[in-house]
Amino acid sequence: MSSISLGEVFKNYADECEYVSKLRPETIRGYKNVFRLFLKIMPEVMSIELLTPGMLNEFFKRINTRKRIVGAGEIRTGVKPSTIKTHYNKLNAFFEWLLKKKIIEANPLEDIKRPKVDYDDFRRVEDNDLRNIYTAITLQSSDAFIQRRDTAMVSVLLFTGARLGEFVSLRVTDIDLAKREIIVRGETSKSKKTRVLKMHPTLAMHLGDYFQERKVRKLKTEHLFVSSREDRGLTRDGLKNWVKSIIKKSGVKFHLHQLRHTFACKLAEQDVNLSKIQKMMGHVDVRMTTKYTRSLRTEDMEDDIGKISI
Repeated sequence: MSSISLGEVFKNYADECEYVSKLRPETIRGYKNVFRLFLKIMPEVMSIELLTPGMLNEFFKRINTRKRIVGAGEIRTGVKPSTIKTHYNKLNAFFEWLLKKKIIEANPLEDIKRPKVDYDDFRRVEDNDLRNIYTAITLQSSDAFIQRRDTAMVSVLLFTGARLGEFVSLRVTDIDLAKREIIVRGETSKSKKTRVLKMHPTLAMHLGDYFQERKVRKLKTEHLFVSSREDRGLTRDGLKNWVKSIIKKSGVKFHLHQLRHTFACKLAEQDVNLSKIQKMMGHVDVRMTTKYTRSLRTEDMEDDIGKISI
């Protein structure tokens, strides 16, 4: 086993992911974030030879027992099971690469059982909460531009189910109001495949209003959604701050991915074929689509039970 610096070899891995495998920037960013966390939590692991099952068990123990300050001084201990699974999967991808390159003789996670996560939580956004979000934007926006931008942003997320990376990367040229179509480009998508989505009438109306305000401001950036202060696209950090502001205005706690779940559930409730939902969501595997429809509630199926005839 080599005594090469762990940071140096990870850089080689990240470069291969970016320049050879051509993975999405968001995917590479996720790998880097987890690796940085690993180095922060396990500063004693400085070389490849120290990557042992014992060290990996210690890593998961530490992130499950450390105290963190979140929000307004709130102290939390540990992380959610889904976060543990994410860390496991991203580290495992790196270790499998090390194994393939014969830099290590065995994957240190090989004998550590992969976490199982029960996704029984309710992850969609309720209709009443959606109404509160739209109402808060209408009543509390500082000007017409912010109101129409924020309304259009919520509508794009709700009526397209776009992923965060896809949403941030949307350009003005991806929108065709005449045909009522939105193009999600393959280079921004997790599936690496371009998909064309038809617009809901409400979305078309909100985007039309927003484009009018863009003309008033004489915006020139190619990015669809822009900063409230400058003629440039919203960054990921800007989007996070935007979510916080909407939560504060509306009193509705949500995150962007919940709107993607809501999109999938709304389609399923209208008996849209699962393969069609899969295509609209941009999933390669239909099994992933079924995970998004887990937020369907028992009460949503009452009419379906009533259709049974004996």
